[in-house]
Amino acid sequence: MALSVRPALRVTLGQHSLAGHKAVNQDFHGAMLPEGAQRMSKGIAVALADGIGSSRVSQVASAAAVRSFLDDYYATSDAWSVRRSAQRVLEATNAWLHAQTQRSDARFDKDSGYVCTFSALIVKGRDVHLLHVGDARIYRLHPHALEQLTEDHRVHLSSVESYLGRALGAGPHVEIDYRAWEAEVGEVYLLATDGAYAHLDAATVQGVMAACGDDFDEAARQLARAAQTRGSDDDITVQLLRIDELPSADTARLPFQREGLAVPAPLAPRARFEGFTLVRELHVSSRSHVHLAVDDASGQQVVLKLPSIDLRDDPDYLDRFVLEEWVARRIDSVHVLKASRIERPRNHLYVAMEYVEGQTLAQWMVDHPRPSLDSVRAIVEQLARGLQALHSREMLHQDLRPENVMIDRSGTVKIIDLATVYVAGLADSAGERQAHAIEGTLQYTAPEYFAGQGGSARSDLFSLAVVAYQMLTGQLPYGLQVARVHTPADVNRLRDVPLRHFRPDLPAWAEAVLQKALHPQPARRQEAVSEFAHDLRTPGPQFLRPRPPALIERRPVLFWQCTTVLLAAAVVVLLGLRAWGH
Repeated sequence: MALSVRPALRVTLGQHSLAGHKAVNQDFHGAMLPEGAQRMSKGIAVALADGIGSSRVSQVASAAAVRSFLDDYYATSDAWSVRRSAQRVLEATNAWLHAQTQRSDARFDKDSGYVCTFSALIVKGRDVHLLHVGDARIYRLHPHALEQLTEDHRVHLSSVESYLGRALGAGPHVEIDYRAWEAEVGEVYLLATDGAYAHLDAATVQGVMAACGDDFDEAARQLARAAQTRGSDDDITVQLLRIDELPSADTARLPFQREGLAVPAPLAPRARFEGFTLVRELHVSSRSHVHLAVDDASGQQVVLKLPSIDLRDDPDYLDRFVLEEWVARRIDSVHVLKASRIERPRNHLYVAMEYVEGQTLAQWMVDHPRPSLDSVRAIVEQLARGLQALHSREMLHQDLRPENVMIDRSGTVKIIDLATVYVAGLADSAGERQAHAIEGTLQYTAPEYFAGQGGSARSDLFSLAVVAYQMLTGQLPYGLQVARVHTPADVNRLRDVPLRHFRPDLPAWAEAVLQKALHPQPARRQEAVSEFAHDLRTPGPQFLRPRPPALIERRPVLFWQCTTVLLAAAVVVLLGLRAWGH
């Protein structure tokens, strides 16, 4: 996609390291300041590591930790959040370091292994992200103080004896501290190993910074020398990072720009457009025009989606429009619509997707008003795999409904509309780390969105369960109740209509599985869409326990007698209140 990128994140960086009394410097540091799209999608990273003095190989651990982090973090999916990307990389590094120790003589002495501390800052969009394990430190500089942002993972046994409670490589698993906050222009951060910070104070740091001006490398060098002069015999590493400029909120939102691309005028069949010939109109709405077209170069049929000209001045709408193809290019699943592989430059804003010949799930439901459980399960399992592909990239679909699902002629089910997808990696830049906006159709949206609690993968699970219930019954489990939810208390009052009220021919366990997936509280649902699909195919013992039938099924006459009495009582109370009012 030929879209220009204008990074607006600028920083000033300085760093220096000195060896202590030993011949080998066991500290290691580094930084990555990519340009262009990668700076916008992954940010700027600064990292340092400090090996433990009792090990002859910890300098290898320090170097491996920093190098692998800076290399591998930038190789992770740009759809992932900073936290997920960084922690996945550090978990892999920790496992490798621990394995090296287990293969060496140091497996009998953990203080001689491939172990090190690790601390890093990542500045992405308008946010700062901190990763930390061990006892190196990260500070934020203030005029008269150093604000420590990290916690020392050191256990003190006495005034002279201590050990690292947490470090990379110390065990097969490691807990990484993570924090994030909104950055401010002009902020200065100091990263330092214990050989440096134990011999520096705020006055010294501020004095050196004032004397060196914008030469941060010289400032780092002078601070390292100052620590050495004051008696430090350990390895010393200092890194300084100043935030000079931040992208605007609009620029930070997406890792691409659409400037220079015109919103096309409405097109007619047989028109030529950007190397395509339009065949016919597939769908027209107030938000977009969708056409079947042929790529003139390859002869391939594609679906062209054009933005509504009435919304050409709405930046949020245009961002969402471009997002659809961006998401499709990052999902590799037969059950999610793919972006067409067309790489030629563009002059207009449009989305090119694969053409699926078949029918929507909504049309399938009209043709199959009372489907078998097996046929519904087959569709649910394919939709679950499509949603899993999104969830594995830290994406939420947020608008799963029958109209957004296609079934092709071979029976393959595909999720086709990606315009409402929430991407955690993009939300990092926008300052919203959880999906809150109600993007989907109200009848299929999970109640936690309406209560302001934010969405998760279990929210997509709820939507999938609504679709499954509707396929089986032709009805919605909560009717229009969910759309009237405004508070957590409203959520607790939601009551669904039991599946077997409409389909008494279905097994009781199917109702139990759906009731769990449709629970108003996300924590009470299955943990993942794959678990829900599995429960529908192979129900566990918790769903197979005999469930007492409802009163209306056991004693229908008594049920209606009680209902009549309650209604009569309500009428008497209302009449009494009316008479009292007069």
